[in-house]
Amino acid sequence: MRFKTDGLILTEQTVGENDKLVTVLTRTNGIIRCFVKNAKLLKGRLCTATQSLSYSKLMIYYTRDRYIIDEAEPIELFYTLRFDLEKFALAEYFCEIVLHMIPEGVDSDQFLSLILNSLYILSRGKKPDLMVKAVFEMRFLSLAGYMPNLVCCDICNCYEADTMHFLYNEGKLICGKCYTGGCDSIALSRGALTALRTAVFADAKKIFSFSVSEPSLMLFADCAEKFMLLHTERNMNALDFYKKVRIQN
Repeated sequence: MRFKTDGLILTEQTVGENDKLVTVLTRTNGIIRCFVKNAKLLKGRLCTATQSLSYSKLMIYYTRDRYIIDEAEPIELFYTLRFDLEKFALAEYFCEIVLHMIPEGVDSDQFLSLILNSLYILSRGKKPDLMVKAVFEMRFLSLAGYMPNLVCCDICNCYEADTMHFLYNEGKLICGKCYTGGCDSIALSRGALTALRTAVFADAKKIFSFSVSEPSLMLFADCAEKFMLLHTERNMNALDFYKKVRIQN
């Protein structure tokens, strides 16, 4: 069987002297692992299009329980990310989330669009890196079936108050009047709440189309990361590396 698709190279691993094994998030076949012959040759036609973080058109054939990429054409290489260690670490964190959270073979069109959009915004520097990270985390979890209830207070149905508490362990909001403490929560400003709602509910093309103050951004980012770590239930190596690089910078 031979098919054509587009996909983002998430990881690459050298096999022998010139070959490699890549993990790809494809639009039509979800996550698959593919063998690429002669991909390490600098003059080889597959070298650039199958390196990590490359978004490419791929011709793949399946034989004897193995996927093999025999043709590849780069669409977007996200080269600028490779020259900024902090941005590159964040991009690797996005890839690690995808690898851990998406089962192989599932429909991945929305996930691919999300990570490509996030990498584009990140590489262009159009928004703060921390905002890109938080939007990606919240939107990804929502697509993966962990959408939090951010419509209103879970008790009194209040839509918005001066302080709304996000109970990240339960994925719901409690307004200041109803909140009695005793829960793992983050007190949100109006700006942070708007950012959360935009990341979760906005049209896919508009999830980055907002601005947020620095204090509200920090709250938004804290909510998103805690909510992500709750559902991944594991240490994220790329996240640890990103945090170390960010502190050094």
